[in-house]
Amino acid sequence: MAIDYRITLDDWHAFSYRIELERGYDRTHAEAAPGWTRLGYQQCSNCPLSPEQYSHCPAALDLQGVIEDFQGLPAFQKAQVWVRTPEREYRKQVSLEEGVRSLLGVIMATSACPRLSRLRPMAQQHLPFASQQEFALRAVSLYLARQYFNARERRHADWELKGLVRLFQQLQLVNQAFWQRIHGTCGGDSNLKAFLTFFSMASSMSYSLETQLAKIRPLVMSDGED
Repeated sequence: MAIDYRITLDDWHAFSYRIELERGYDRTHAEAAPGWTRLGYQQCSNCPLSPEQYSHCPAALDLQGVIEDFQGLPAFQKAQVWVRTPEREYRKQVSLEEGVRSLLGVIMATSACPRLSRLRPMAQQHLPFASQQEFALRAVSLYLARQYFNARERRHADWELKGLVRLFQQLQLVNQAFWQRIHGTCGGDSNLKAFLTFFSMASSMSYSLETQLAKIRPLVMSDGED
């Protein structure tokens, strides 16, 4: 399975990417990767990987090409973005920031990083250009579906979403470290703003889950419904 992205700004700036959803750590790529992708550079405080086995951060390796492509390009510039998933195609004119944010999200969630890969189920059902409300609804829905199967298979089911909060708290630590990792290498603002938007969407699930639940309640409940 793969997801294709094409981001076009003008006749001189058109970028295409194919994201394989099931991929491992690219050791060959690591041999020639820049220093900011090394595992020990601004390593996440909760990273379970060791430099003996992983010389470079898996997510940073996967993102290197995207960051270099958009370095120096303005975040507010309009772009035509085309996305093809195994099920359907999407086309939309958005700011470069929004297009890159959507691309970054699916790349990070399908990387070999053991923390970010917890988002792989969302990436496998990728929704480009998702709003904060859509992000929250999908995250909660997939988590509760897992709890349902846990209950059916006689395992502990977390109906209070405590595990979801813990998951996004761990991801928040990754976000903070990754921001420091790419901050020094991004010459323009498109990468930085795209990362900031992606990180803020994820952090809202740990800092204000109740607020996010209140926003999605009208989507799944009607007045007077049990």
